[in-house]
Amino acid sequence: MTHRDTLVAACASKLQPERFKDYTVNGLQVEGRDEVRRVLSGVTACQALLDEALAWEADLVLVHHGYFWKNEPVAITGMKRRRLQTLLAHDISLLAYHLPLDAHAGLGNNAELGRRLGFTVEGCADGELGEGLLWLGAPPSVMDARALADHVGERLGREALLVEAPESWRIERVAWCTGGAQDMITAAWEAGADAFISGEISERTTHLARELGIHYLCAGHHATERDGVRALGEWLAGEFGIEHRFVDIDNPA
Repeated sequence: MTHRDTLVAACASKLQPERFKDYTVNGLQVEGRDEVRRVLSGVTACQALLDEALAWEADLVLVHHGYFWKNEPVAITGMKRRRLQTLLAHDISLLAYHLPLDAHAGLGNNAELGRRLGFTVEGCADGELGEGLLWLGAPPSVMDARALADHVGERLGREALLVEAPESWRIERVAWCTGGAQDMITAAWEAGADAFISGEISERTTHLARELGIHYLCAGHHATERDGVRALGEWLAGEFGIEHRFVDIDNPA
């Protein structure tokens, strides 16, 4: 077993959340029992994940999407009450990291997505590696947009929605940011990317891609952000000799 606060301190040292201006609280969001032997991780602290934690008798739940978001209603009612009651009644801690887990150069969502897709990382367009969120690199080989979309779909197990740019086929440089980062498409184009990959798409994204001349791949918010929290949980298990289990709650979005 390891003390809860030791795990929290280790994550804080590894991810350095104080460097990020975020939309939520990074770190310990709900305090449970002191001693931790089992950590269950998942993308979002939904009720289904909490139910898995109960069934497995986890002491701590580790997620990318936790609670207490900016501009969220503060009343503890309905769904929010049920989720918090599940944690508090069973003395389970909730540990959450948002932007710090997207950005981390070794085990963050962008790092893990680039690794899964076989991209050669060149750096970030909006800061140093470990701080920036818009990553840049090269695909495993020069390919066209359809081939890249097929490659992404095969590696993520989810078909990517492709918006092709007219009169452009050679993809030699790619940009990516996991989750809901579709509005970074202009920055990706300005950085010289031939294609940009993220997790969501808006109506405006299609027009921007076509008019700027950059291919856009919507690969799924959930699908692009599964690997960071799993990597963090595995790192904790290796560092402290505790049990870790990642649960992938199905989500087509």
